[in-house]
Amino acid sequence: MEKTEQRRVVVVSTGGTIASRWQGTGYAAEAHGRDVLAAAALPEGVDVRVVDLFTVNSSRLTTRHQLAVVHAVREALADPQVDGVVVTHGTDTLEETAFLLDLYHRDPRPVVLTGAQRPLDDPDSDAAANLHDALLTASRVRDAGVLVVFDGLVHAARGTVKMHTVAPDAFADPCRPPLGKVGFGAVGPLPRLPRRAPLPLPAADAAAPRVDIVAHHCDADPLLFDAAVAAGAQGVVLVGTGAGNATPEFTEAVARAVRAGVLVAVTTRVPAGAVTPLYTGGGAVDLAAAGGVLTGRLRAAQARIAVLAALLSAEGAEERTALLRDIVGPADTPPPGHDG
Repeated sequence: MEKTEQRRVVVVSTGGTIASRWQGTGYAAEAHGRDVLAAAALPEGVDVRVVDLFTVNSSRLTTRHQLAVVHAVREALADPQVDGVVVTHGTDTLEETAFLLDLYHRDPRPVVLTGAQRPLDDPDSDAAANLHDALLTASRVRDAGVLVVFDGLVHAARGTVKMHTVAPDAFADPCRPPLGKVGFGAVGPLPRLPRRAPLPLPAADAAAPRVDIVAHHCDADPLLFDAAVAAGAQGVVLVGTGAGNATPEFTEAVARAVRAGVLVAVTTRVPAGAVTPLYTGGGAVDLAAAGGVLTGRLRAAQARIAVLAALLSAEGAEERTALLRDIVGPADTPPPGHDG
């Protein structure tokens, strides 16, 4: 029998439900990467090295944690013998770390994020299956960027969000079908999406700028938006209604913030569809004219990551605004058969 070619995958362990055990009153991340790996069946021909970066619930992550992940992935890929990287991550903020990684990823080898919805010590845990699928994907695909593999499906990092609090099929892009599937020891063919040039990697100890998220709703006024700016926010994401709408008062607040050098992005609370300049009277037309950057298909959490990356990668208001427009722009037009 012909021997299977051995492939090498690095697992960067960061905690989350996939590393959680019962604490008496609830679950918390405590298991090391080796413990998580021991619960999964390794795909045939895959050799794994574990990097225990940290072990925390992902709702507690900071920019410092996320930059540590970016640097750990870059370090793992510095070894030419490594075929891919898997990051085990809590589901609460997985979509944020995945998108941040994607903005800095410059390698044809894949980076795959996965996690679990049921804890490691649950008899029905999905940790083992998700980790197996992520390892298989990381060992097989190329030129796919950063991926999220969950419940047998493969998603692009950009646009993929957590869609259900507890269901096993937790992740999806509301505007697109999955890129592919994992099953029966194989990864289905993945479409090749256009990719931007990677951003310059910030230092692991780079000072994290404050970036806040403020939502519009009935009866809302810009009090919290203005408070974020007063608190020192260098960037603010305004979550509008509909196609990205607010009020004339918010338009004035956005204009004030932009004049003060604050980077403002505009997204929507609607699950699917792009932010679109259709309406005046405080709508996306006016918010864009005031200097807000419309974020396309990016929802609040990933829009915040886009603002954060622009602040970390460029100096000066004009340069940062231009970079943010590039990050959120339509470079990832869906290939045929994948609706945008």
